[in-house]
Amino acid sequence: MQDLLKNSFQKLQTSKFFPILCYLWLGIFSTLAFLPYQFTHFVWIAPWSLFLLEKRYRTSYKKLFWHGTWAGVFVSLFSYYWIVHLFTVFGGFPAPIAFLLFIGYSFTTNVRFGIFLMIFSYLRRKIGKQMAPIAAFAMLFAEFTGFQTFPWYFGNLLAGNSFLAQNIEYIGVYGLSILVMLVSFSLFKIISNLPYYKNRRFNLFLRFSLPYLSALLFFFLSGYLLFQKWNGYKPEDSVEVMMIQPDAPLEFRDGRSIAQTLDDVMKGIERMAIEEGEKTSPDIIVLPESAVPFLSANDIKANNLFNRSYSPRFEALIFLLANRFKSNVYFNELDSGFLNDSISRRDQIFYNNSAIYDPNGDRKGFYRKSFLLAFGEYIPLGDKIPFLYDLIPQVAKFFPGKEQNLLPYFQPSVKSPAFNKSHLRLGDTNFMNLKAVREYYEPIHLSTVEKGKFLPLICYEVILPEFVRKFGKNGNPDFIINITNDKWYGKSVESFQHLELARIRSIEYRRWMVRSTNSGTSVFVNHLGQVVNDKYTDIYAPAVYSSQVDVIRSEPTFYVKYGDALVWGFLDLFGMYLLYHRFKKLRVPKNSES
Repeated sequence: MQDLLKNSFQKLQTSKFFPILCYLWLGIFSTLAFLPYQFTHFVWIAPWSLFLLEKRYRTSYKKLFWHGTWAGVFVSLFSYYWIVHLFTVFGGFPAPIAFLLFIGYSFTTNVRFGIFLMIFSYLRRKIGKQMAPIAAFAMLFAEFTGFQTFPWYFGNLLAGNSFLAQNIEYIGVYGLSILVMLVSFSLFKIISNLPYYKNRRFNLFLRFSLPYLSALLFFFLSGYLLFQKWNGYKPEDSVEVMMIQPDAPLEFRDGRSIAQTLDDVMKGIERMAIEEGEKTSPDIIVLPESAVPFLSANDIKANNLFNRSYSPRFEALIFLLANRFKSNVYFNELDSGFLNDSISRRDQIFYNNSAIYDPNGDRKGFYRKSFLLAFGEYIPLGDKIPFLYDLIPQVAKFFPGKEQNLLPYFQPSVKSPAFNKSHLRLGDTNFMNLKAVREYYEPIHLSTVEKGKFLPLICYEVILPEFVRKFGKNGNPDFIINITNDKWYGKSVESFQHLELARIRSIEYRRWMVRSTNSGTSVFVNHLGQVVNDKYTDIYAPAVYSSQVDVIRSEPTFYVKYGDALVWGFLDLFGMYLLYHRFKKLRVPKNSES
């Protein structure tokens, strides 16, 4: 029976369908390790198909590259199918064209698997030893060099493992990728050599695999200890945060009145805020990205000229929420400026901006998104070649912010006096201008003090570990707020995957995260990377969600201070080891005939 299974598998390996089976293996098991499925144990077997492809096409680098890349395309087919929805909704392309664009996109962003197979195969043939570290080295090199629009790494697939994920505080997500490849290749060789379990060959490989399997045990234990350490950490303070998920529309191509629709959105936000806020008394109210699309609460010249975005009604909404609850309000807006101080329609530029209002409704700070999504928020080289925006008018013309600054939040320095009037509603501003609204609340205008600072991230920025580290140079935040709009991707797994990639930042910083989305799923993530109370808001549904957020003011973690230093150390040291053995082999003289 054993020989029959062995012969059947060897026959399958030579069939023309075998590569497709390998593609399916990688795509299916990688996807299942992600949220919302979160079968993280599948991460150990997902790379096996890559090892099998390397074995079959070891003599051809060209075939290794193409088959590796096609395997990556299948990962996109199973995990990132929602990009087709983006092309049809955002780009307006017919479904067949959108699918072809998706295949082209998937091929371009998955060449790292082809790069991995070529490097792995080359080193395997030239060095001939230490195969598990070679697999880790090759994958790490490929992850560093391969282009990705929505970057993910094998280490990300361990985010759902409560203990192993804690090691990110020191080794980052790339460090977990090293662990995955060390363990995966060791298991692969043990399983593939089971038919020889009585032979010296099997015992020899088992002995060489033990250090890498022991590494899994080491990181599991270290993760457990880190989990216990931080689980018992007593926060210095806490704030009550209320997130409002308005499920605002993306666009207005269906004939609806833009003004009326936006007014309905603002009234819906106000209604949910009042219903929840009366029960929870929030310290901070958070509105997500595009909660009220296309508008700004910033009354400046640039927002009032040409493509006008300033809305007194939107500013009134923020002011009323702040004063009703004496709460900070953090929100997203469309902000404007001009290139080189040239005030003209052609030189008007736009920013994806977020701002904080204090408990008096006074504007206190802002953050401009500084890492933009290519072909979503800007066209590469579009500032040098402006007519590119005429060719692809669907793409927004955003400019990046220049600073990764923390934002302050405030608390009243004295107790709020009794307010002997009824609170205004947004509808009252039909008959009152903003100046009159401010005068109405003047009796409860309080002095405030800065209570702390938080790290603001807008949408896509939260999945980029190297970028988020840059905020550390401006101080140590009390917590993280990520505002996002995932509605472009439909009712899909995208929002869960976005969360899976995002929550690792909480472990890197050891800070809580408020993840506020326009259309779901909105969650609170603690400093252990766990979704608080395992509660997720529904997709494509209005919702309001409040929670106490622990304020942690511990010293910056190893990762925040040093980034991927340990990972680069592995690359450098093992790279030198490979060079040593390669040159050592070249220097060994061939036996001459006597």
